[in-house]
Amino acid sequence: YVFFLQESMHAYAANVYTSVVEELMKGKQRKFIAVEQEFFRLWWDAVATDTHKQEVSYTRAILPANKESTLYSGGTEGQRQVMHDEAVTLIDDQILQLTEGHGFLYETFGIRPQFSWHVDPFGASATTPTVFALAGFNAHLISRIDYDLKADMQKNKKLQFVWQGSPSLSERQEIFTHVMDQYSYCTPSQIPFSNRSGFYWNGIAAFPDPPKDGVYPNMSLPVTDTNIHLYAQTMVANIKERAAWFQTSDVLWPWGCDKQFFNASVQYYNMDLLLDYINKHSDEFGVTVQYATVGDYFQAVYSRNLTWEIRDSQDFLPYSTEPFQAWTGFYTSRSTLKGIARRASSLLYAGESFFTQYVRKCPASSICKCRALRQLQSLRWAVSEVQHHDGITGTESPKVNDMYMNNLMYGMFNVKKLMASIILDMNNAKKNREVYSSIYINDSGIPDVDQYVVVYNPLAWNITTFVTVSVSHLEMSVYDELGHSVPAQVQSSAESHSTYDLYILVEIGGLSYRKYNVKPLNGKQSAFIGRSVKYKRKDITRADQQNQQLLPVVNNCYQVLFDQNTNLMHSITERETNRTVQLTQEFLEYHVNGDIMKGPISDNYLFAPNASAVPLSKAVGLEVVSGNLMTEIRQYFYSNVTSQDYIYAVYTRMYIVPEGYDGKLLCHRVEQEYSIGPLELNREAVLRTSTNLNTRQLLYTDSNGYQIQKRPFKAYVNNTVARNYYPMVQTAYIEDDTTRLMLLAERAHGVSSQGNGQVEVMLHRRLWNNLQWDLNYNLTLNDSSVVRPVIWLILGTKAVTNILYRTSGLALEHRPVVMFGALSGDKPKLPGQLQQNSVHGSPVTVPPNLHLQTLSIPGWRYSSNHAEQVRSIRMGKQKEGDADFSRVLLRIRHLYEVGEDPVLSQPVMVNLKSLLKGLGSVMVVEERSLTGTWDVNTLKRWKWKTARYPSKGFSNSTETSENCIVTVHPKEIRTFFVYFQGQ
Repeated sequence: YVFFLQESMHAYAANVYTSVVEELMKGKQRKFIAVEQEFFRLWWDAVATDTHKQEVSYTRAILPANKESTLYSGGTEGQRQVMHDEAVTLIDDQILQLTEGHGFLYETFGIRPQFSWHVDPFGASATTPTVFALAGFNAHLISRIDYDLKADMQKNKKLQFVWQGSPSLSERQEIFTHVMDQYSYCTPSQIPFSNRSGFYWNGIAAFPDPPKDGVYPNMSLPVTDTNIHLYAQTMVANIKERAAWFQTSDVLWPWGCDKQFFNASVQYYNMDLLLDYINKHSDEFGVTVQYATVGDYFQAVYSRNLTWEIRDSQDFLPYSTEPFQAWTGFYTSRSTLKGIARRASSLLYAGESFFTQYVRKCPASSICKCRALRQLQSLRWAVSEVQHHDGITGTESPKVNDMYMNNLMYGMFNVKKLMASIILDMNNAKKNREVYSSIYINDSGIPDVDQYVVVYNPLAWNITTFVTVSVSHLEMSVYDELGHSVPAQVQSSAESHSTYDLYILVEIGGLSYRKYNVKPLNGKQSAFIGRSVKYKRKDITRADQQNQQLLPVVNNCYQVLFDQNTNLMHSITERETNRTVQLTQEFLEYHVNGDIMKGPISDNYLFAPNASAVPLSKAVGLEVVSGNLMTEIRQYFYSNVTSQDYIYAVYTRMYIVPEGYDGKLLCHRVEQEYSIGPLELNREAVLRTSTNLNTRQLLYTDSNGYQIQKRPFKAYVNNTVARNYYPMVQTAYIEDDTTRLMLLAERAHGVSSQGNGQVEVMLHRRLWNNLQWDLNYNLTLNDSSVVRPVIWLILGTKAVTNILYRTSGLALEHRPVVMFGALSGDKPKLPGQLQQNSVHGSPVTVPPNLHLQTLSIPGWRYSSNHAEQVRSIRMGKQKEGDADFSRVLLRIRHLYEVGEDPVLSQPVMVNLKSLLKGLGSVMVVEERSLTGTWDVNTLKRWKWKTARYPSKGFSNSTETSENCIVTVHPKEIRTFFVYFQGQ
């Protein structure tokens, strides 16, 4: 990690900020915008001198009227480190990295971004404009949309519009959106008077070392008296070409590109000459030019007072650049990274609320709070960073992938360690007359001595679910804190011959933990034992279709039938309505080309199948492990009947919930875990689920885990398969008039409906090609890993699945955190000991249509009074003192759309004092913008004129809270700073 960043800092990144800051001081007219903060923050902390920092503050002080920094782009500083991907990221993680970035900028410079620069993600989501609107932005800028759609919009002057990204929030959180034209975000480099590129006078960054003589590759022809008129003519011609595609006479002309301005003096020197020349000859050219930020441009467009078209909540996904270049492969690329990134996000979510409760309830704690905050910050940084559009997308080189993985694993280790420390501190010998000798923070099983399992529920609802622990004995007993026996089942492990899987049924309140004692059997009640039956491997190419023998697996909600002639799933019956859906699953592979001389290729980004997917497996083995609490169906897929090793496996689990437990969510899911890989080269593996539902090939997928997009199948002249793939971040479903089949995922996948009643999920990719660009950057995705994704299936009526899938999706996303420990000494237990401790004894519970999206202690040292914050920065006092542990950041999200459900779509009134009473007495609540930097009462966003809303002005779109009582409307995300008594 350190090496990779050092290499980039050394080659160009540090020089960008050092030279740009120095150049901005030389001319007040000069401006500069930079997209991503990670390198800026590294420069600020490790490279920038005091003089540089003063100069940054100075360039920040000479702001234009809209209070936008000349060093940062207006709004792109919105990204913590990164310009996040829009297709495969979760809204929670988009908000996290935006919040972290805004917090740094506000704390350090007192600035609040108001414009976005989202030019490079591969397609544009409708969630992103909503997030930026909620953060207080006035305008949004994107670039990568389908090539044919862009051409049409460009021709008809429709590249600018007011985007209502959320159907429920509608005009309240709309945002003006600008799509870059066909030249996108880099300066066009062709100049007719030279075979060298134009306008890039500093050339191209050289790795690993900058050239000693300062001569970089591909430096543009310098501006001279003899060529300045030719340069001006070329620039003006391009400006006028672009002007014809927009409704106003203001043209945004981006100057720069990736890895540019590392030698800003030569760049600004030539730019100054050229701009001055054009302005002195403006009568001849019919154009005037000026340095500008994105905010300057949007201010100019806004002041024109035009009426703009409204775009609804349809997104710009998928994205193609040419007929055979569908950027739909990255929805699945590097599935392991996608899975770890989401696990890390979920652990961070749990660690934040766990630490917040600890700080609130244990003010005299033995744990150093500043160190604990640094542990959390290491994971905040890693989760934020991997949201980059060349991060979680899987479109980076192996070296960069390893950097992301290492940072995530390091952050996860820190947060697990923190959570273990908190448990140890709250259960020390003085308090509970019991000694906890250790807590294991790895994810493996536990030794043979008496052991305990600590399970934390990070959701703000009561949960009933199973947690799995590896054990070395078949006969085990499980007890709760009071010594009562707990339902559990132990069985042989599918993955290991030396251990067993122990499934423990846990029932835990919101934001609470419980402790379970796991012992080898000592004559008392044992866990149920799952018994295994293995069936003969079947040749599915010769199956007898006439004499079907069906094997039923049943719980209270479903009956699943398996065809014993093929060992494949046959059907699912939803028992409440007695509706049976024929349902079969098979693994297929798309074969793809790796030789550019032979046609289109697949790579990290692109999916370009040669033909339809082909079934790979000719034989299926079946093992059924059944017990009183769970049945696990293990299917093994072989290339033929005699193959030694299987190529794919599916583990399907159905749960039976005992009387007295709330088993609604547990019962209503068919849980599947897959084992895929290593694949052969240039293969893309999919799981296709085929049903007899008449779906008309209509698919629904989620947008960043926030809202649902309708995906009708579209026929194209070329590349129809790939262009009908969509991202599934959390949810996808198909339905007919009465019944819906939903898939819930714990990582992003590509998903498609290639036939009526079908849904297929791409699970893994392994590719190599000889495209020189891919070879140069090691982007060939030769991923030989085995991946183990999990998908939950839910089947039922639309009404029932509507109620189930939001909470089930969050239950999958935020599964309980499990930690293991050993007991030393056989001391008597204090009855109800953990009921007395703060985390266990203060559940926080929200209604089922709300989600407690954030409960954390950010640690920011900025004042929430803007005038005060600006004053302290001017006096140089902005970062004095320790982190602020008194401010709690709270977010509440309404999960439902308007009209989606007769009950759950209603607004919800929440008393924040009552909700948080377990944490202490709430004294002050301040409602803030999404990222916390604005008081919502002072936030006035630009209101753009539309035919529906003909007046321009400002919108204040949130109904503020009275007496700590707030009404949360459908799809709202409400953000608060909360202060408690005694702080």
